[in-house]
Amino acid sequence: MADWHAPQGPFDIPDVPNFVPRRLKPYLFIFFVLIIQFSGGVYLAAASDMVGTTALMQEDILMAGYASLIGLAVNFAVMFRIKFRFSNRVQLLAAGAVLIAANVICAHTTSVPLLVGTCFVAGWFRMQATLACNSTIQLWLTPVRDMAVFFCYVYILVDGVIQLCGISTIYTAFFSQWEYMHWIMVGLLALMMVMVLVLVRPVRGPMSISLLGIDWIGALLWAGFMLCFTFICVYGNFYDWWEAVEIRGAALIGLACLGINLWRATFLHHPYVSLKAMTNRNVIRATGIYLVFFTLMGTEHVFEHTYAAAILGFDETNLIDLNWYALVGIIAGCAFTYFTFALRKWRYKTMTAIAFALAADYLGCFYFLIDYGVEKEMLFVPLFLRGAASVIISIVFLTSIVQSGLSFQVFPQALTINGFTGAVMGATFGPAVIGEFLRHTVAKNASLLSANIVDFNPDIAHLPIEQLYGMVQVQALVVSMKEIYGWLLIVALVALLVILCGRETVRPFAIFPKWSTIRRGIKHVVRTSKGDRFEMPMGQ
Repeated sequence: MADWHAPQGPFDIPDVPNFVPRRLKPYLFIFFVLIIQFSGGVYLAAASDMVGTTALMQEDILMAGYASLIGLAVNFAVMFRIKFRFSNRVQLLAAGAVLIAANVICAHTTSVPLLVGTCFVAGWFRMQATLACNSTIQLWLTPVRDMAVFFCYVYILVDGVIQLCGISTIYTAFFSQWEYMHWIMVGLLALMMVMVLVLVRPVRGPMSISLLGIDWIGALLWAGFMLCFTFICVYGNFYDWWEAVEIRGAALIGLACLGINLWRATFLHHPYVSLKAMTNRNVIRATGIYLVFFTLMGTEHVFEHTYAAAILGFDETNLIDLNWYALVGIIAGCAFTYFTFALRKWRYKTMTAIAFALAADYLGCFYFLIDYGVEKEMLFVPLFLRGAASVIISIVFLTSIVQSGLSFQVFPQALTINGFTGAVMGATFGPAVIGEFLRHTVAKNASLLSANIVDFNPDIAHLPIEQLYGMVQVQALVVSMKEIYGWLLIVALVALLVILCGRETVRPFAIFPKWSTIRRGIKHVVRTSKGDRFEMPMGQ
């Protein structure tokens, strides 16, 4: 049987018939992965439109959107097993059918459990189809399998699509209805499936890898823990945090799922996520960096939309146009990381310091910029800096996971942890903390301003109480945002100083194993019923 890649000569994809020009074959899979990345269940950019036309709350839609990220993160631990079990054709057709069903369900249902479950499944299949496409063209992107190079491509694709998806969703809703975005994606997914049926052959590797031995109970428990964590962060303010039985119940269920998983990992030979992955130095370091960095970046989800809409008076189309600024930053950040980190092999410490310096500049820009009369074009610099900083830190620390020295059995499990901490926790924990901080700060500043506004402004004492209250709230919001940006800027500068004082000298290098080595290792895991004898270093 044919393998994934030609053993010698120019790069080729045996899955695609020879009547397709060889140079066009990789672009065919890039086209597929673009369609897949655009299909994510719910489209968070249309959240306000969905709230206005359904019985759903903003928190319900956010929960469904983050459930898609959780499905993506949970898939990491088994994605290579599934890849070697099924051909690219089968994976793409299955993902296309599931994502079509997910788009149809999300366009019609108002059931929150169904919406969340659908998005979770959609995220799982979206990740698997993305791996099928990207792994097929990996040797075309980097013949030596330098993962720093590969991840630059991955993040310019994934983060770029996030921005473009928001833009296309808002403009689709503006010219028609938000449901039309789902129907557009159904059409594109159907087109992809037809193209797969015509242009992709069912080519499989020389070994058929069984799915026996996967810890599916552990997968469900990890998914439960991540969903509970996300539920607390998303609904915490709505339910008044620990005063509500829903939040306390979610915390207990989440801790129970986490505790059972940790207990099972002490005696299972092949747990879904092993203790070796959880205690790896690079994984712990990446988790700590993500926690600090994405908490600093949490203002993106809490402040930027509120400031642009409530203070500057932007409508939805002007708001979503800001995505172009972030997109330019993402492209620039990926290009910079490619030329410095991937090609010139700059140190991890240097790249981390640059990312935190850009984050500090982003916070400083908003601290000095935030006011009532800011033009849209003036927001370009901070949004550009945010996009560049986020993509740099993501590429660098995902590469560090690859370079962690874990065996290939454990490496995908580390990716699951990285996916949760980098994507799910980064999108929920920081905004939850900053949102609560903002609520208390606004209340404090509103109290101070309301006590003095009439004394210092006797000309407005005759205004109606409702108008005075609105003026106080707007002024308190601006002052509170500036205050929080200042505190976050101090934290960013302290974190940057700590990084600069470090003695890290490690540089990235190409260490990804060959597909044949991966297949042998996975087959050994399937055969092994007891004992964890599979120790294949990532450098093989």
